[in-house]
Amino acid sequence: MTTLVMDQARAEEFAGRLFELYTGGLLTSLIDIGFRTGLFEAAAQGPTTSAGLAERAGLDERYVREWLGALTTGGIIEYDGSGRTYTLPPEHAASLTGAGGANLATSSQIVVLLAEQVDGVTRAFREGGGVPYERFQPRFTSVMDGLGRGTYDEFLIEAWLPLAGDLTAHLARGIRVADVGCGTGHCVNLMARAYPASTFAGYDLSAGAIDRARAEAAELGLTNATFEVLDVAALPPVPAFDAVFAIDAIHDQAAPATVLRRVYEALAPGGVFFMVDINASSDLESNMDNPLAPMLYAISTLHCMTVSLASGGAGLGTVWGRELAERMLAEAGFLDTSVHDAPGDPLDLVYVTYKPDEPR
Repeated sequence: MTTLVMDQARAEEFAGRLFELYTGGLLTSLIDIGFRTGLFEAAAQGPTTSAGLAERAGLDERYVREWLGALTTGGIIEYDGSGRTYTLPPEHAASLTGAGGANLATSSQIVVLLAEQVDGVTRAFREGGGVPYERFQPRFTSVMDGLGRGTYDEFLIEAWLPLAGDLTAHLARGIRVADVGCGTGHCVNLMARAYPASTFAGYDLSAGAIDRARAEAAELGLTNATFEVLDVAALPPVPAFDAVFAIDAIHDQAAPATVLRRVYEALAPGGVFFMVDINASSDLESNMDNPLAPMLYAISTLHCMTVSLASGGAGLGTVWGRELAERMLAEAGFLDTSVHDAPGDPLDLVYVTYKPDEPR
């Protein structure tokens, strides 16, 4: 038996690292509160006291003061003791405010939401299975909408769609399009508004998400976007679509291979499949230098993998990776797959692939 000798300095360094992690986790909850209550937007207006900030945001001063204490000592907000004023530097405000994809405060929501399911995931470690998708609802729908909406607004039409070659020309001319796992349908509605000659259908398992998709389409006055509650593993093959989208949806599926084959069958010959999914490798060693990898594996454990396993699914997980994704696309029948970095979204890759003109 090999006896390992402990390096005391290394042990102390690691203990310090653990406390940094625990502190970061707690501060994440307070960032979530700041995002939900508008405290960051209020703080970005300029230096103020705790009472002034509470008044700006319409909140209780005592809570705001304690929140400021945590975020000040945590290096997020700056404090001037001479005037007892707090300042959110513009360099920090750039990542904590605004409606665009640069507002990273939205990401705090997923951390807080997933922490609520730790008991169920722990039980699955011992017993197998997983935590069903329904357990994350209804808040999961709103959280996912908030995470992606700003990025889609900025980049979907202008930067992502052109990656698919002449797809934008076809959309302008008028084609049939589907989005599988469409969530609240925001991407469908953005495309339907930009390309009124085309028709769009969004499918999702969540009735709440579909209700929101329909409401937004009605608010925008769209007549070329429809939505249906559907397990996309049962996507009908007729009438055929000219393009199908799947935006961060495939890795969550209970039967991802079946879904990919259904998409293939639902496409007209020569049709394009536009898949957005996680920017990572299928190989752990290749992810060791990826700074986002710990977050991705953690999200997978607490949501993406467990919701699939809960229904007896494949449990691909968030980090199924580029290599497996390309292999599964080929096995489903797709040809000529190209892979691109997703502009404005370091978490994702854009896969553009095609159904052959001739049957295989």
